[in-house]
Amino acid sequence: MQADPQFDPMAVVTRRLVIRPARMRDARDMFEYSKDPQVALHVLWDAHRSIRETRAVLRNMIRDARIGPPFSYVIELKDERRVIGTIGLMNYSSANRSAEIGYSLSRAYWNRGIMSEALIGMLKFCFEELGLNRIEAQHEVSNPASGAVMRHAGMRHEGTLHRRIYNKGKFHDMELYAILKEEFHAQ
Repeated sequence: MQADPQFDPMAVVTRRLVIRPARMRDARDMFEYSKDPQVALHVLWDAHRSIRETRAVLRNMIRDARIGPPFSYVIELKDERRVIGTIGLMNYSSANRSAEIGYSLSRAYWNRGIMSEALIGMLKFCFEELGLNRIEAQHEVSNPASGAVMRHAGMRHEGTLHRRIYNKGKFHDMELYAILKEEFHAQ
């Protein structure tokens, strides 16, 4: 797959965060939150069992960033210069100018508005820098906090996808959210 010529993997900077491509030196920070089973509960990866596993994930993230979208960024706290999560694009379609966005965050930083800030920053980046028209996101019905993040970022609920994802040994109903470029700019 060739890199999209319009894509520039620059950092997204918000009030408290730097959202940027991953580096190998992020391994220790990433392992600290990725080993938490609560962080891994509603995402499609299992809790990391070793720093070696985290390094393998980082190598894949770095490789994917060289190719172009879709790929994942790390979320770094500006003041602490510490990686506390990831946010990234999946199901990227340059023909349809659309993508799905997903994220994870260290449990130590839940309920502080950090994920909403990261999502809003990435939506802005997707619409203004990547030229996308539609961004989707979905969460397991059993994870309503993720839906609150999506709503806070201006995304609207489009429906429930029954037994959409097989994760952690069972099928899960998913809530689908989306936002269009003009909706984002109207906020």
